[in-house]
Amino acid sequence: MSVLNWAAAEAALLASVAWDGDEPGGAVILFDRDGLRASRAAGVESLSTFAPFGIDTVVRYASVTKHVFASFVLAHPDVISLDDPLGRHLPRLAPALAQVTVGRALDMSGGIPDTRECLTLIGLSIFSETTAPELLAFHEGMARLNYPTGTEVHYSNGGYRLVEEAMRAHGLSFDDFLRRELREGRGIQMLAAEMWTDPVAGLATGYWHDGASWRMGLQGMHLSAAGSLIGSGRSLAEWGRALLAGEGSFAGRLAALTATRHLADGRATGYGLGMRRQIVGQRELVGHGGSQPGFKSYLLLDPETGTGCAVVSNRDDTNGSGLAAQAMAALLGETLPEAGSDLVPGLYAAAEGADWIEVRGASVTRLDDEVAVYPVVGGGVDSMSPTSRLELRMEGDAVVGEVGHSPARFLPAQAELVPADLAGAWLCEEFGAVLEIRDGAVVMGAGPKRRAMPLQSLGGGRFLFTLTDGPWIRRVCLHRVGPDHVDLVLSRARMIRYARRG
Repeated sequence: MSVLNWAAAEAALLASVAWDGDEPGGAVILFDRDGLRASRAAGVESLSTFAPFGIDTVVRYASVTKHVFASFVLAHPDVISLDDPLGRHLPRLAPALAQVTVGRALDMSGGIPDTRECLTLIGLSIFSETTAPELLAFHEGMARLNYPTGTEVHYSNGGYRLVEEAMRAHGLSFDDFLRRELREGRGIQMLAAEMWTDPVAGLATGYWHDGASWRMGLQGMHLSAAGSLIGSGRSLAEWGRALLAGEGSFAGRLAALTATRHLADGRATGYGLGMRRQIVGQRELVGHGGSQPGFKSYLLLDPETGTGCAVVSNRDDTNGSGLAAQAMAALLGETLPEAGSDLVPGLYAAAEGADWIEVRGASVTRLDDEVAVYPVVGGGVDSMSPTSRLELRMEGDAVVGEVGHSPARFLPAQAELVPADLAGAWLCEEFGAVLEIRDGAVVMGAGPKRRAMPLQSLGGGRFLFTLTDGPWIRRVCLHRVGPDHVDLVLSRARMIRYARRG
């Protein structure tokens, strides 16, 4: 059994949690199976009242929701199985999505497109309100996956939305599970609020910084069980304790959530059911993070020692993973690696298709998904992330290796002029969206929100343009797939196609 250094862990909290008293803040809590062992909170929960942020401040957990929802799914094996195709429960899905199993929808290997990024690619802002029935119909209209199921792992919220709809079709509610198993059963105060505008007692305001001042976070899209959970730092720590203790109905639950999942060819992926494996020094821990406009959260557990760390915050710039890893490394006497890269900086594109990367310092961005990378003995880098998996090295001028567990080769981007025959109007027939290409730029939106976004060449009929939507900045790849069709591609949405109009 490892020797636990609680004094060092608490010192790490004191050193890392240093938000100012007049800014949004957060809390970090260390715990074991027996109780809360140390905590640190700073900043305020509201820029209106300036009430101090504490471990009982209520926040949005965002994607930390995922493993809690997966626990709900596992609690009903008589209704739904991880091996069931989604189409068994949602018969209106198109064949591509219908054949994805529940397990692959939850372990990120299914290739299901992400709802929010698909909405972005058809021109809907993060502030546009959409309901659960509307978004189920939206997914029912999707004819293609991001990639063949079982061939890659990449993060997407879409699978969780669809599995929640499958549970709903059987009359099962996620919040009913939370009420019965947590609020009433264990005194853990967590609830699921499906719309951002649902009133929640004591909920802190989330904030993001626009470079000049703090702005309130907002999201119009129905949240779904991919990110609907709300609670305090204390409640998140108590949930972690319950998983580690594994008593009563929670017996074996953490092991089931973190059990190794595999691609179609048998390779292990490192991502379970809403839980990822995370390397801290020489140890393998499990956890998950969450991010929504104005909120960040993280839960990191060490099943061997029965210890963990919970992070909650109402500011968009919090590095929850980093805070949790620092505290747990200090507790366990481990040393964290330093990010770094020997890859040649620059833009690269695959020989064909829309895939691209940008190497920049100690990070690599793939399809607009930026992740830190770490040096590998013998050369090259590893992202050490199960859902943004990169194992890359230089081979001459090319960057080669694996992305998302799939083989990849990227060549330096080549400048080319935007072809004159790309100009004109383009229609996404599946969803009724329209864009225009004019004067070397993509033009989207209407009225005061109409904007022209210049195209930057990658070569081979691939171009990047930057779309700004409130706190989100997205670099979209426009990929010409023929004389009359273009795809718009982001990391979590790779199947939105536009055809030449008229």
